[in-house]
Amino acid sequence: VILASAGVAFMQFRESMLRELLLTLAVCACLAAAQQFKAGAGIYDVTGPASEIPFMGYAFPNQTGHGIHFRLYSRAFVFEDVTGNRVVYLQNDICMGFLGIKMKVIDTLKTMYGDLYDHHNVILGGTHTHSGPGALSWFLLYDISMLGLNQKHFDAVVHGIVQAIAMAHNNLAVTAGPIYLLQDLLLNASSNRSPSSYLANPQAERDQYVQWGGDTDKNMTVLHIRNASGPIGAISFFAVHGTSMHNSNRLVSGDNKGAAAALFESHMNGNDTLIGHGPFVAAFGQSNEGDVTPNTLGAWCYGRVGGIYCNDNRSLCGGKNEYCFSVGPAGFEDDFGSCKIVAEKQYFKARELFENAPTTGKEVQGKIKTAFKWVNMSNITVSAKFTSTGETGHTCRPAVGDSFAAGTTDGPGAFNFYQGDNCSTCLPFWNFIKNFLKKPTKDQIACQFPKPILLDVGEIEPHPWVPSVLPLQLSQIGSFVIIAVPAEFTTMAGRRLRNTVQAVFNAHGQDVTVVISGLTNGYTQYVATFEEYQYQRYEAASTLYGPHTLAAYQQEFAMLAEALATDTPVDPGLPGQNISYVNFDLQPGVIQDTTPAGFKFGDVAADIVKPIFHPGETVNVSFWGATLRNDFLTGSSFLTVDRSAGSTWSTYRDDGNWETKLYWARVNKTMSYITTSWEIPSWTPTGTYRLTLRGYAKPSPLSSKLEEYTGASKSFSVN
Repeated sequence: VILASAGVAFMQFRESMLRELLLTLAVCACLAAAQQFKAGAGIYDVTGPASEIPFMGYAFPNQTGHGIHFRLYSRAFVFEDVTGNRVVYLQNDICMGFLGIKMKVIDTLKTMYGDLYDHHNVILGGTHTHSGPGALSWFLLYDISMLGLNQKHFDAVVHGIVQAIAMAHNNLAVTAGPIYLLQDLLLNASSNRSPSSYLANPQAERDQYVQWGGDTDKNMTVLHIRNASGPIGAISFFAVHGTSMHNSNRLVSGDNKGAAAALFESHMNGNDTLIGHGPFVAAFGQSNEGDVTPNTLGAWCYGRVGGIYCNDNRSLCGGKNEYCFSVGPAGFEDDFGSCKIVAEKQYFKARELFENAPTTGKEVQGKIKTAFKWVNMSNITVSAKFTSTGETGHTCRPAVGDSFAAGTTDGPGAFNFYQGDNCSTCLPFWNFIKNFLKKPTKDQIACQFPKPILLDVGEIEPHPWVPSVLPLQLSQIGSFVIIAVPAEFTTMAGRRLRNTVQAVFNAHGQDVTVVISGLTNGYTQYVATFEEYQYQRYEAASTLYGPHTLAAYQQEFAMLAEALATDTPVDPGLPGQNISYVNFDLQPGVIQDTTPAGFKFGDVAADIVKPIFHPGETVNVSFWGATLRNDFLTGSSFLTVDRSAGSTWSTYRDDGNWETKLYWARVNKTMSYITTSWEIPSWTPTGTYRLTLRGYAKPSPLSSKLEEYTGASKSFSVN
């Protein structure tokens, strides 16, 4: 048995070495012929407050942080061509890349690097996790359920993004290396949550995509990034929402894309390397995920699979919207299991493509070029060339419809709004409320038709609740083109936009691969097709600028593509508005942290239950601590799993790892009961371990001074 095991291990080692040798030989063979790129990668913590602040995504005020499943990170890549042109790609474990964050990041980069990095060459996206703290936007619609803007959190996210870019900048290779492009279908990791809307698109158009995933884009695109010494990173594009964790979850989590990135990085950097501390960086980016859910078992009343199916146009259960839930592959009661399944599917497919680079990868060649423009999306005349009606169209001042309040099957709304609502008179109470805030004009009602306007968010005084002037960016890394859009495009809307841009390059004889980077550089909710808009499900009701929004995007990006293809400069224009509208925070601050009589901060409240544990078991230890928002411990950890190294301890795992969890609970208004948890993986080496807690407390209500505390469990053995 020992000899057989050794033989298998040797064969695996030989296969790995042979694969790397083939890739190295392929790299060397093309060095003289191909125009390659310098590249650098970086990663930094952007977790923010893990307790008491509402999460961003579901707009559910009661979904506040109660701990950490695993930390959130900003992952950055800097690329440079032979002429010195650069582009930065960022994927951040936040719900969306808000415009205010992008503005502050650019301002900070300018103080550090001058004009090297600007709006035109920095692509700032979000993975769309719905389990990260919010209060990050400068616009009221996205901060209202968070009670305003949390400046401390905002600053921490900006700082983390800038640090990730600085790391990638400093790691930029001296010698150029190849970038390989690979694509393949990823099945059973996504499904359409608004299939009735998708069916509104023309049959002939839908027939074109049957083999490519039908009503969702199943195609995954992977960039294999190397320098002269070996691989430094990977970027994956795949369309699926970050909603494996439902709105019942209270632990900070990067959801399926953050988990996939951590899996890939652990594989490349080694299991003993803590997440966020290794040289290899893997980013799992968003695409046209607007109507795409990771909850692949469909939508069912009360989440009971096999009961009453509710993924029809209205998604009602007994006449109520609130009880129709989508269900993940591990079942409705196991969000963690569902998240892991979808994360592993993305990771394994990305890794498969990444490792096939020497044999099936297409080397990206050419120069880096960017085109950027500020566009007032609320006032565009759209050519008949792009509209679905064949007539000239116009965009509208932004507004959301009644079905916006219904939410989705991933996270239903309240007050019994429902999806697919085209009735403008069916909700008299809410009509009164909306008219009190701002009664839509006849022109606005006609422009947005058939959307029944719930909130006329672009015309509410004294400031609009959403932006109108948007950053549109098209970036070209040789034969690879990224469309950076500040919205969530539905499956078919994304396909039409990609095809529009692809056609422009093809017309100039340029063979390029085009991807969409969604929720990037800003956020303006959804973009549905004209046909989907008529059905007014959630995605259509959230298409802010009216039925011709997609056509306007197609028109504007066609012009940017023409500029790139012909090397024509683009006048970027100006933001044209004061976008820092939300500068208040109504969330109560931390008054004081206390402990029960006889206990100090960091004291153990409930220790290990036995001295020996085995892989597959879970260790839980509880402490008396403090709120997690006093100090975010950015770049560090509240929780550690320490392994004995004789007379010293070394950190084996922390709260950036999937297998750890940190549960925070408020006791008697000022006390914090914190439970640290470690699910022991099968590969854990035998040895002596302990769990620790670290944090900062505010012991006095009369002083802002914080006091550091630590605590540790008894030691235990794993074998």
